[in-house]
Amino acid sequence: MKLFLIYVFCIVFTFCASQTKENTSYIDINYFKGNIAEHNPDILHLIQGHPEGFILSWNKKTYGANYWEQRFNYPDYGVSYAYQNSKNDVLGDVSALYAHYNFYFIKRHLMLRIGQGMAFAENPYDKVNNFRNVAYGSKLMSSTYMMINYKKERIIDKFGLQAGFSLIHYSNANVKAPNGSTNSLTFNVGVTYNLDDEEPEYIHTIDKKEDLDFSEPYKYNLVFRSGVNESDIIGSGQYAMYIVSAYVDKRINRKSALQLGTDIFFSNFLKEFIAYRTVAFPEDNLSGNEDYKRVGLFAGHELFISKTSLVTQFGYYVYYPFDFEGRTYLRIGLKRYFGKKWFGAMTLKSHGAKAEGVEFGIGIRL
Repeated sequence: MKLFLIYVFCIVFTFCASQTKENTSYIDINYFKGNIAEHNPDILHLIQGHPEGFILSWNKKTYGANYWEQRFNYPDYGVSYAYQNSKNDVLGDVSALYAHYNFYFIKRHLMLRIGQGMAFAENPYDKVNNFRNVAYGSKLMSSTYMMINYKKERIIDKFGLQAGFSLIHYSNANVKAPNGSTNSLTFNVGVTYNLDDEEPEYIHTIDKKEDLDFSEPYKYNLVFRSGVNESDIIGSGQYAMYIVSAYVDKRINRKSALQLGTDIFFSNFLKEFIAYRTVAFPEDNLSGNEDYKRVGLFAGHELFISKTSLVTQFGYYVYYPFDFEGRTYLRIGLKRYFGKKWFGAMTLKSHGAKAEGVEFGIGIRL
């Protein structure tokens, strides 16, 4: 699988680099080493050595040909391949492939990279052969990484340097138990190499005042989401979940919109979990007829980046017949617009730091 992910990375890099380029691009490779954070006491026995590895990335620079590039200070976007040696035979090694954005600050010397992708665990949980690995319940997982670096390009010809800190998160988002997950806090140092001899000038045509004054009438959104997840009871089974959401949003400028709405959750894993608790824990005094459905109210924010946007929402269950992980919930994820009304979404719903599931949705904004 590691070789397969490297192969995919090379195909994407070759395809993108071979196109007629209005923009320039560069590659970077970073070595990292650090520690696995103890965010969950259940994984304490897995924190032994100091994980290390490398991140190889291809990055395409933007210069303001599109207005969104100017609004976000000419970010880069690209693909990354990461390999992590966990220094732990129980955890095993992990390979991952990401799509990422680089955002710049302080005269473009400070870079913040945010990447989202899929990871492959070489040694996941197995009830017979690897029962101690309660962090990775499946071979295929989701992964997020953040990197903040001081960066200086073209120090010697096309070569530059960067260094800073990275956070690498691996989790299957409760698609399959167990899902203790890991967060690696690391120091990284790397080399950059520009693939082009010269860089074009940045375009400055945006009207910042018009951006701030921009607004839209209230828009009404309807979304249907679904996915698969499992409770924390290992072997309890994976079940489909369905979520219907309706909300109103108000665009307050070119970058941002505020949201207010409601969710109705049909979580079939919870139905099975209630039945399990009824039998296994009679002291809970459950009848087994408790309703597994929940209804929440939420407030949120949407950050518009080209046709893609970042959504963050905070919710509270107003209908909550069975106590499961508390009455508040969070949702964070991406939306992709197709035309002016329709959009697709991929979001993570959690209770604090504990994920409940990944939601894939389709919606309309009227």
